[in-house]
Amino acid sequence: MPGTTATRSWRKTSPMLVASNTSPISNLAVIGRLSLLRSQFREIWIPGAVQSELHQLSDPAALKEIQQALQDGWMKPRALREDHVARLLAAALDPGEAEAIALALELSADLVLLDERDGRSAAERAGLRVTGVLGVLLRAKDDGQIQLIKPEIVALRTQARFFLSARLQEKVLAIAGE
Repeated sequence: MPGTTATRSWRKTSPMLVASNTSPISNLAVIGRLSLLRSQFREIWIPGAVQSELHQLSDPAALKEIQQALQDGWMKPRALREDHVARLLAAALDPGEAEAIALALELSADLVLLDERDGRSAAERAGLRVTGVLGVLLRAKDDGQIQLIKPEIVALRTQARFFLSARLQEKVLAIAGE
């Protein structure tokens, strides 16, 4: 699983610079686990397309949690200085993914949060370290923030309608020792 090996090496003494796409934020908010992002990264930078997509969420509790994160200032919107990279990426990716990768490159981010396979591949080809909601959950278990990953995966599938192949689920649960 791309990014999984990196989950073990995220521990740094200085804060990480992290950019995110919509999916990791919205999915964690829907299952009531948005706080995992704050505890793991302190700040999450989001481009305009991601902020717009987040404002369109239909889950009122998730939307409220995201709005609170923006108000508290740990989720930080940031406009792209140059949209050339995002425009090139938008030919193959959705706007949030394209802008998240472009923002991560602009910021020289330590990590970009992406769940979709095509976005992850594009980010890795651009030299970025990538993880997604599953990597965040693995790290949360390692840190003792959650006891088990399997109930979180069930919640992602049922509440957030998160797609996860049986093979990937087995791999994540094996890494988690479940």
